[in-house]
Amino acid sequence: MTGVRPWPGRPYPQGATWDGAGVNFAIFSEHATGVDLCLFHGPSDAVAAETIPLRERTDLIWHAYLPDARPGQLYGFRVHGPYEPEQGHRFNPGKLLLDPYAKAISGTIEPTDETFGYPIGGPEEDLVPDPRDSAGAMPKSVVVDDAFTWGDDRPPRVPWNQTLIYECHVRGMTMLRPGVPDRIRGTFLGIVHDPILEHLRSLGVTAVELLPIHQFVSERALADRGLTNYWGYNSVAFFAPHARYATGALGQQVDEFKSMVKGLHAAGIEVILDVVYNHTGEGNHLGPTLCLRGIDNDAFYRLQPDARRFYMDFTGTGNSLNMLHPRTIQLIMDSLRYWIREMHVDGFRFDLAPVLALYEVNRLGTFFDIIQQDPVLSQVKLIAEPWDLGEGGYQVGNFPVGWAEWNGKYRDCVRRFWRGDPGQVPELASRLAGSSDLYQASGRQTYAAVNFVTAHDGFTLHDLVSYERKHNEANGDDNRDGTDANDSRNWGAEGPTDAPRIRQTRERMKRNFLATLLLSQGVPMISAGDEMGRTQRGNNNAYCHVEGRPGPPRVHPGRYGDRPVEPDPPAACFLRRPPRKHRRCQGPDVDPLGRPRDRAGRLAEPRPPCARHADRRPRNRRGGRARQSHRGRHAAAHSQRRPPLDALRAPKHGPTRHVDRDPQHGASGPTARIPRAVGAADVELADLAPPRRGAERAARQLARRVQASLAIPGGIDRHLVPAEGP
Repeated sequence: MTGVRPWPGRPYPQGATWDGAGVNFAIFSEHATGVDLCLFHGPSDAVAAETIPLRERTDLIWHAYLPDARPGQLYGFRVHGPYEPEQGHRFNPGKLLLDPYAKAISGTIEPTDETFGYPIGGPEEDLVPDPRDSAGAMPKSVVVDDAFTWGDDRPPRVPWNQTLIYECHVRGMTMLRPGVPDRIRGTFLGIVHDPILEHLRSLGVTAVELLPIHQFVSERALADRGLTNYWGYNSVAFFAPHARYATGALGQQVDEFKSMVKGLHAAGIEVILDVVYNHTGEGNHLGPTLCLRGIDNDAFYRLQPDARRFYMDFTGTGNSLNMLHPRTIQLIMDSLRYWIREMHVDGFRFDLAPVLALYEVNRLGTFFDIIQQDPVLSQVKLIAEPWDLGEGGYQVGNFPVGWAEWNGKYRDCVRRFWRGDPGQVPELASRLAGSSDLYQASGRQTYAAVNFVTAHDGFTLHDLVSYERKHNEANGDDNRDGTDANDSRNWGAEGPTDAPRIRQTRERMKRNFLATLLLSQGVPMISAGDEMGRTQRGNNNAYCHVEGRPGPPRVHPGRYGDRPVEPDPPAACFLRRPPRKHRRCQGPDVDPLGRPRDRAGRLAEPRPPCARHADRRPRNRRGGRARQSHRGRHAAAHSQRRPPLDALRAPKHGPTRHVDRDPQHGASGPTARIPRAVGAADVELADLAPPRRGAERAARQLARRVQASLAIPGGIDRHLVPAEGP
């Protein structure tokens, strides 16, 4: 693009808008003295192909129209003005800035020294500007064509009283899921591939709640430790889908997100976005200059009144957006409407919602009044995370009509009850009945309570019954991060164990939690993978992971030390009594509570079988080998140790794995449908086939194959890694 002559353009809508003939650019800055529009040919270009000063300014919005620009054009802004941190101004034209209204970003953001507005390590810290150009280190904003063939797509509009929410992560759901093509693993398109949709439908899920998909940035401190942000609660562009969740980053992420929504809607599943409008990824006063800080720091962020160099922090992330400024509120409202109108999402979960409510001025008022009267936003599902780090930030039950809330009191009460804490029954009765003590005063019904036992933040369901202390060493903060109040119990051993009684107790407690959740009044929400025993090895703050790996720190519940630990048995294996064995070989029975008992009903420890019958091969009366057609009474008794057929049969719903070939020789052998559900059954040679001539070798080979399969850590969000491990 050579010799570009801009037209005046329009101040609205903000951002880059393609109208079929050209592109209108508009950006707000109240205190800037000038704004340059920079056009680039490639996403890694360090020098702009064209730099166009924006001459027009209407209502504090700088704008221009380029008749020759087209979708796919890469651009960014440089904003001129005073660099006076002590006055709240941090303008630095040396820093290329993202468009806060950009519909797509050309790549991920890796904060380098050039992206900071001040010299890193300087004696005066952020008080002196850094003139170095950051264009080469910054991704570029992308002009996007909003056209998309939606066909007959319609929002499912599932009523609250029929809603089952499944909280999940785009990358974690699909990155290592068998059956998903390599090209779309970890992407929006992977979410709507058949194996994922079949699993969601088998669970009865009516809505997926996706962890943040807005373009986000990893903190510099994580990069220095070789980690990267996984959850995504560090947004920098409220209109752009995250570039890593798509097969391409030059606008493809927009079309692929729309395709995901269309596919989920066709399956009758709603899409709820976890949105972070309370802060951005630019951090505190020592953070990088990527977007809003360089556009107008004083307008977009809440600064301390008596020291405007520093930010007010209600989120623990370094900054808070300035909801007192009308342009900041407009940015958020325009973003919400965009995701509903253009992207067809069905609802939002607001991270740290009290930060948005201006509670120091009008507690839980202005922001929610604006949404409630909006004809678009008021018609979708609105869910609040009703707590933050500020004073009076725990606002469970205080949100207005039309809002649902994460019911943190439900989570705490149910955990304490099943842990065995005394005095929990009265409160539990209220939580099971819909928590009317929290929501009835405001005129809301039971749907206002989004009940959950686990979420992305905290222990998984498996870890909730396996650990009593957090184990966050992988995060690099010496186990100081994450909460210590987990209300968990390990039932006899911290972490993985091969003790049958402990493992059986843990499996019962998982089912107790899930049954309580699904039978309570309110809207149930389950965390992805909890239905399949996902674990984070006791990490209750798995927001980061090692760079290059597709999820939280990779954990493998099928290993304990250097030796494999078999998965826990399903309920069908320990809720019914095993068949009787020969009296001298008789081990203890297991009662419905999983406790070993002898034949008289007394508690007993397991006894090994007698030496004579430790060998399961048929023997004659003298102890020698018997002919196959004359198996002894004791051998026949041993052959009856097979578990019930339904313990090996695949469950009615849920993914299965078909085992039909010899892993060493490739010869066809016996087949079995092995359930990939919570704690698959232990499978031994005698469990698969009776001892008969010609079957022993094939059964042994199949047993090795099955046991290798069962050692796979279960759970979609744990990626279903291959049986051979990482």
